[in-house]
Amino acid sequence: MFHLYRLVGSKSPVQHLCRFLHFQASSLHSVLLPSLLQSPPEVSTIQPFLCLALASPSHHAALSTADSQEGGIVPRTNVNVISLNIGKLVDMSQGQRTHPETRTQKHTPFAKPLLVSLSAAAGLENMQSPVICEKCSAALSCLIPVPRNVWTCEFCGCEQSVSSGDRRARAGQRAGTRSDDLYLLTENDDDYQNVEDAMVVFCVDISGSMSVTTEVTLSSTSKAYISRLESIQDAIQKVLSSLLEQSPRRRVALVTFNNEVEIYGNGIRAPLVLRDWALIDYEHIWQQGVSYGASHCIAETCDQLKQAVNDLREQGATSLGPAVLASVAVASRYPGSKVILCTDGRANIGLGKMEDTPSVSSSIDPYFYKRVAQQAVDSGVIISVMTFEGTDCSLADIGRLADSTGGRVNIVSVNTVATEIQLASMDNVLATNVTATLLAAKGVYFPYERERNHKLVREIGNVTSGLEITFQFAVKSKYMDVFLRRKVLPFQLQLTFKTREQQKCIRILTEQRPVTSGRWLSTTSLNMVVLGVHCAQLCASLTMEGRVEEAQRHLNAQQDLHDQIRYHGTFYSHFKLKSRSGDEDGGARTPRKLKI
Repeated sequence: MFHLYRLVGSKSPVQHLCRFLHFQASSLHSVLLPSLLQSPPEVSTIQPFLCLALASPSHHAALSTADSQEGGIVPRTNVNVISLNIGKLVDMSQGQRTHPETRTQKHTPFAKPLLVSLSAAAGLENMQSPVICEKCSAALSCLIPVPRNVWTCEFCGCEQSVSSGDRRARAGQRAGTRSDDLYLLTENDDDYQNVEDAMVVFCVDISGSMSVTTEVTLSSTSKAYISRLESIQDAIQKVLSSLLEQSPRRRVALVTFNNEVEIYGNGIRAPLVLRDWALIDYEHIWQQGVSYGASHCIAETCDQLKQAVNDLREQGATSLGPAVLASVAVASRYPGSKVILCTDGRANIGLGKMEDTPSVSSSIDPYFYKRVAQQAVDSGVIISVMTFEGTDCSLADIGRLADSTGGRVNIVSVNTVATEIQLASMDNVLATNVTATLLAAKGVYFPYERERNHKLVREIGNVTSGLEITFQFAVKSKYMDVFLRRKVLPFQLQLTFKTREQQKCIRILTEQRPVTSGRWLSTTSLNMVVLGVHCAQLCASLTMEGRVEEAQRHLNAQQDLHDQIRYHGTFYSHFKLKSRSGDEDGGARTPRKLKI
């Protein structure tokens, strides 16, 4: 399970955690230990513990038995977490885009990946494609020896023959603890898309509830009351001016909704109105949105769009579902486009209508929003959601639109909405059709997933800069003794994606992480940034699903870990001062292990 929500202005405990955590991590690093607290039944909770890696990517040596070390704690929560900065891994603009026939050897953990040409023709041989395990689909890396052309998969143990060409090609690579290969298709799609060809669609709620006002301070001596719609109008006007200056060739469209849906497009033509029966006809809405389009850029339509935004007035109900569908349809002609949904209430008309009584998922048609999200992913469209604090718009339903497409979920106020809409409009798609496959050694599994095995496949869809996802994993009890006898355990990430230049790529990263049987964990080896990001994402996901109590338990466990580290740091600093004082007095002091 992985979800990325940006909850701005939220009063939830998740947001309080997000406020003090610094959300930044390297491309691939991890904190890996078995769970102690609230472990699933399949996880061993007996000692000793298993440490698969240290937090710092610069550390490669395994921890020794920690019972004889000073400066450690026994964590009371599961710190088996892998963090992946997908935005960095799929970004081919950072010096990683090379001619497909060029091959460069990587010598450092975060250098350029090995680039390999991957032909689209049949009958691939040698290094034109990765060597894949027949059983678990893991890829052969340079880290694994292949004696006598027989490869024993380090992830599932399956033995299979490898051609001499593949073996010789990898034999010349430098051995180490990390392998990074990038395979490029030499034949791309003909429909090249420039990033400027993308579109921004503002989907604005103009129902009666958007007339609710909030007091704002204009200066030290004056105050005013601004409605929700007025704050949205002001925010969009600023974004239009910014886009006109910075990206004059970018396309922008407007869609509004109350009792009906109005597709303004780029503002040049009269708006297309959908009402009555049209609000419950999925295919009709989609076809109307696609055919309406918006072929002109912001440099040609800015004045018309500003006038259309300025003329908006609040009234009526909330046909949110049909409006989102129409907005995605308008944007679908241009991969990499964005839909920014601004609303303050539940959908109560047309497709995606919500029940009147609050529930975890209140949509009458629970599959509607999933279907819209999937069509957005297939079209390379990102959906971001802006909703006002203190309102009930059923984030459990519309939040999935952002979660599935790589967008944002922002809970805003009239004071912050302009900034958040500006940020959402600047999210450029780095890659589309992204699929991540994470493999671990047999015996490892991923909690919160449908299938508890050592392989995890996730359809990510669209990826923007800074997208970071985390995975929690655990060890099945019957494999614990086996793992403790090994020095390292393998992990592999396979990313398939299409760049914004429509280049099809496969990137495969393989790492071997050290193992220790130490019972204690040094506080310096814990990467609290990774753990914090994971906790925030997991708690946000559970909250969106209505599992608030479970989210609170995870948050409390994370806070307990912080308290452990803070208490340990205070104790150990005091202990060192006492030891130094004892040495100066000529006395010998034997330090004792701190157990928490």
